[in-house]
Amino acid sequence: MASKTATHPVLGTRVLNRATLARQLLLRRAPRAEMPVAAAVAHLVGLQAQNVKPPYYALDARLEAFDPQELSTLMETREVGRLVTMRSTIHTHTADDCLRLRPLVQPARDRELAQFRTGLVGVDLQRLAALARELVEEEPRSMKELREALLAHWPDADPFALSVAARCSLPLVQVTPRGLWGRSGQVRLTTAERWFGRPSEPEPDAEDAVRRYLAAFGPASVKDFQTWSGVTRTREVFERLRPGLAVFQDEHGVELFDLPDAPRPDADTPAPARLLPEFDNLLLSHADRRRVVSAEHKALTWRGNQAYRTFLLDGFLAGIWGLEEAGDTATVTLQPFDAPTRAQREELTGEAERMLRTMRADAAHEVRFGRVGAA
Repeated sequence: MASKTATHPVLGTRVLNRATLARQLLLRRAPRAEMPVAAAVAHLVGLQAQNVKPPYYALDARLEAFDPQELSTLMETREVGRLVTMRSTIHTHTADDCLRLRPLVQPARDRELAQFRTGLVGVDLQRLAALARELVEEEPRSMKELREALLAHWPDADPFALSVAARCSLPLVQVTPRGLWGRSGQVRLTTAERWFGRPSEPEPDAEDAVRRYLAAFGPASVKDFQTWSGVTRTREVFERLRPGLAVFQDEHGVELFDLPDAPRPDADTPAPARLLPEFDNLLLSHADRRRVVSAEHKALTWRGNQAYRTFLLDGFLAGIWGLEEAGDTATVTLQPFDAPTRAQREELTGEAERMLRTMRADAAHEVRFGRVGAA
């Protein structure tokens, strides 16, 4: 363990901001020759996918000449998939990561399941997992169908708790056409092993997960990693890796770890405007989010448990945006938190128009500005 009195080079908020944006491919869109879509999904260690469209918009913000159909094709050919991993939320991952990361976060799913034990009195959880696996591997099923089948075995159990038990016990993938671009489909589930045709990783590799997290989100603290993954008690993993990591501290004295050769651009490196989807991992993957989100803006990105789409100016959260799709017209409304300069308005307008050309090439486009909270 490092001495508590040890001091390390200090990284200011703007340096952390630029470093994180560089890892997130948000300082410069990655050229396709350097970063194909599947490689980007792997580098980012997955994309938040609580809704169907956010992964597509997340990649559009990060890749040059992104074509939504490419991610859709990867999903249809089972090279990527959608399942619950970090923070008990649905992510789009490569097939390898679906089979690798779910075992890593299983302890968090076990803790989640424990919260529902009162609704599972008398339920043999091992038998439930075996029955649920048999059912969804026989054919993909909706959660309602799975729940009703399990209720036949445990009629006195809480139906929702049975659903949670199945979701927490098994790596359940949402099968296509759910998640495909421009198509719709009911959520139907099977196991990752069945969908991808191979077994999950037998033992989770926490050290590899830490290194990959730092490559995509660093420099970061132990608590940052735990916030991102939902996995606790990982200090010892960082300590094992410490000799091979660079160690810093933030302006508040919190120890930060990083890969020695990872990019850490200067604080004054230009950061272009970027439009991000709701629940983008940039905003959710650190315990201390001040590297991107100021304290005064933190509460402005949510309504209840739903997140707004957001945009960045100079690398920091600066407003929310909405997309209205009516017939053959797609309209983006940008709502800055603070009054932007003329140059910033032009930059945001250009970014919104670029996004619309990619994501709604079939529609007429309009970009408007509004006020946060305006009707």
